[in-house]
Amino acid sequence: MKNSKSNKELIIQIKNGDRVAFYNIYERYCKRLYGFVLRYIKVEADAEEIVQEVFVKIWQARNKLDAYSSFESFLFTIAYNTTIDLLRKRVNERKYLENLVALQQIQEAPDILDELQFKELDNKLKQLLEELTPRQKEIFQLSREQGFSHEEIAVKLGISVNTVKKHMANTLSFLKSHFDYGLIISGLFADLFLS
Repeated sequence: MKNSKSNKELIIQIKNGDRVAFYNIYERYCKRLYGFVLRYIKVEADAEEIVQEVFVKIWQARNKLDAYSSFESFLFTIAYNTTIDLLRKRVNERKYLENLVALQQIQEAPDILDELQFKELDNKLKQLLEELTPRQKEIFQLSREQGFSHEEIAVKLGISVNTVKKHMANTLSFLKSHFDYGLIISGLFADLFLS
């Protein structure tokens, strides 16, 4: 049975929390809205999801509905905006997946040049560590090689946390000044420089 009430009457009832009126509005517009969304999305399941989301938004904002303005225009504007949001999300997901696949391909096919470069940088790091004071070297190794926190190092060595932090800051500054910034950013040694 088709409902003969006007949108205006139904909106007033919806504003008062009338679920039957809401259902009637849903029945009146769901197929048209679905067709509208499907023209943009091209995926039936996504179009159905958007239609449901639009009506959830309408219900949640029911007390803000204006019975005297064009409900239909309002409804289709929400549908359009929700569709655009989903399309943007899909584009971002696709870019994310493409980047993830590219990273996996890089990791699965290690380059000999990268290995040689890594060995060279590792040797340079070992040489630079020898230039540190014994205390700086000890703190750096406890932090970066053994994974101790600043607090754990302070307790282990019987010094203050601030002293540990100061030694780490000086050590990292020294190492950064002797490494090419591009290599640090590339990730080969990024873990060493994150404090």
